Amino acid sequence: MTSVHQDLMARVSNPELKAVLLDTPFGFQENADEIANRAIAYFRDHVGRDVSLASFRHSARATAPEFEQFLAALGDATYVFAGPGSPTYALRHWRHQAVRDRLMAKITGGGCLAFASAAAIGLGAYALPVYEIYKVGEDPHWTPGLGLLGEIGVRCAVIPHYNNREGGTHDTRFCYMGEARLRHLESKLPDDLLILGVDEYTACIIDVETESVTVRGRGGVTVRRQGIERRWQRTSFSLRELQRPEAAPASITTMTRTVAPARASAARDRETPDRRAASDDQQVPEDLARLVDHLLHLRSEARREQRFQEADRLRTILAQYGVEVQDTPSGTAWTLAHA
Repeated sequence: MTSVHQDLMARVSNPELKAVLLDTPFGFQENADEIANRAIAYFRDHVGRDVSLASFRHSARATAPEFEQFLAALGDATYVFAGPGSPTYALRHWRHQAVRDRLMAKITGGGCLAFASAAAIGLGAYALPVYEIYKVGEDPHWTPGLGLLGEIGVRCAVIPHYNNREGGTHDTRFCYMGEARLRHLESKLPDDLLILGVDEYTACIIDVETESVTVRGRGGVTVRRQGIERRWQRTSFSLRELQRPEAAPASITTMTRTVAPARASAARDRETPDRRAASDDQQVPEDLARLVDHLLHLRSEARREQRFQEADRLRTILAQYGVEVQDTPSGTAWTLAHA
């Protein structure tokens, strides 16, 4: 994502760039110094920008002067980057209100917050304890996030590595959760809260000033709510479509209902079929797209609750009005039969 960093840094370089790296997500690791030095070298050698370290590895061990120094560096920065490590560890040490306020100021007061991987998970209202579930074996659950995206109207849980396929013989999509665990996690979210999924090698750039969202990179950005997905890839759209995803025009989205395992990390990307709600040259009325979305949501609920007769009836109703529903191993798609 070198070009993404370059472009974003250029936006906040007037009059000068003040970029910092936060080491909190990996602060517990024995090689934390090495990780920080590699990240700083990457920005210097590949992005062409100098980044300084804003160190805050453990809230209980930092002295009062060290904490104030960290807050000052955070407050002065115009570009704040944080990435891999443990989401729950980072959140545990970022929960101080002064830390959250300074992070939020980058969003509302000018500046750029560039969070990837573990750090990105903390941006939502709820955060995914990846290691605790995938490595330790705890039951799927959420932990409170920083809720920074909620301050701009996007109530969500962020899931990076959305298209991960490292498992090979088992499903590691959705940041190593897989479909079965993701469904369980979805059932624990409030009804008005969505999942914001970001594929590997992909950037979801939210510009608060212009109220726009841009998707860059190899993959896409997915909004998932109660099993129904909308997907954007290599495009820009209004921020309102994340604030109100049910109103997104069908002509720029892909709608899928994932039912079986398939697959901002150095893992391979998965090539997935382009399951479009409407092809690029189809003009689907927004009201029709919303109606189909709603009926598909009811159908997914019926299937999840094993009310298969009701689910079949909804599919028949859709077919009567020219909406073809295809259930495939990688998801459920719909098209207009005669569009």
